[in-house]
Amino acid sequence: MRPFAYERANSPDAAIAALADERPMAFLAGGTTLIDLMKLDVMRPERVVDINAMGLDRIEIGESVLRLGASVRMADAEMHPELRRRVPMLTDSLALAASTQIRHMAALGGNVLQRTRCPYFRDVSWAACNKRTPGSGCAALEGFNRSHAVLGTSDACIATYPGDFAQALIALGAVVDVAGSGGRRQIPFAALHVPPGQSPDVETTLARDDLILGFEMAVEPWFSRSLYLKIRDRESYEFALASAAVALDLDGGTVRQARIALGGLATVPWRAREAEQALAGGTLDGASCQIAAEAALSEARPREHNSFKIELGRQTIVRALLQAAAMEV
Repeated sequence: MRPFAYERANSPDAAIAALADERPMAFLAGGTTLIDLMKLDVMRPERVVDINAMGLDRIEIGESVLRLGASVRMADAEMHPELRRRVPMLTDSLALAASTQIRHMAALGGNVLQRTRCPYFRDVSWAACNKRTPGSGCAALEGFNRSHAVLGTSDACIATYPGDFAQALIALGAVVDVAGSGGRRQIPFAALHVPPGQSPDVETTLARDDLILGFEMAVEPWFSRSLYLKIRDRESYEFALASAAVALDLDGGTVRQARIALGGLATVPWRAREAEQALAGGTLDGASCQIAAEAALSEARPREHNSFKIELGRQTIVRALLQAAAMEV
């Protein structure tokens, strides 16, 4: 790990002011991704600004609105009984992520900004990585790409977005509270991450001096019929090969509304709107779920080693929908 200067910020304004110094800088909350990447020499901040003392660690649950501070630890949200009752998709996505130790350390704001686990990105001995070194190429295109994305890819990058919590946020229509030099604002969570296109190094719409303060979302009564299903090589501490965040608004066996987001399959958190539209107004059964799954993966672009993800993704969607339909709420 390279030497760096450590600082603390006690308010969002102080954190943003710290960016006036143009040396490479990173914010530190849980640090579970940042420290890893600094050890690997992938990230090289000269300054690390600790933001844990800013009071962004609150969970606020109103009658129809939920607010989560950016410094809330994953474990605290995961184990919150009211969150579990009203939005199980959200707590499922946290419970199935990382290890217990990491969830007690990692913060929600940093979690949604975690970098890809593509081995060609994380190993600096591989020169060809457009995400790490723009214009250098993408070693994964012709390399070992079993874990890589089949949705939202480009000829410049096929790295998979690794997170779980983000799939719940995009499915639930969350917004992100952001502070920057231009003041405070909200942006849709669906607009936070940027598909790779020809600039894989640009991963979000955040400006250099933007800081995530938290997340807000409307909580509908039918969100209690929701879940997050994660398929992986092993049950313990592994990233998704395919996952589905699902919520269903049912009138008997008829679908009023559906929310579906996919993980492990795409370069960014992925809302499967085509699948939602295929279900709306119809009867939910095995056949309709299969039609929705086909719609969700219709634009998939596999590579040599990850073509299995298309059928796995379809089966994951069908299973998640049927399990959600069978929930007692």
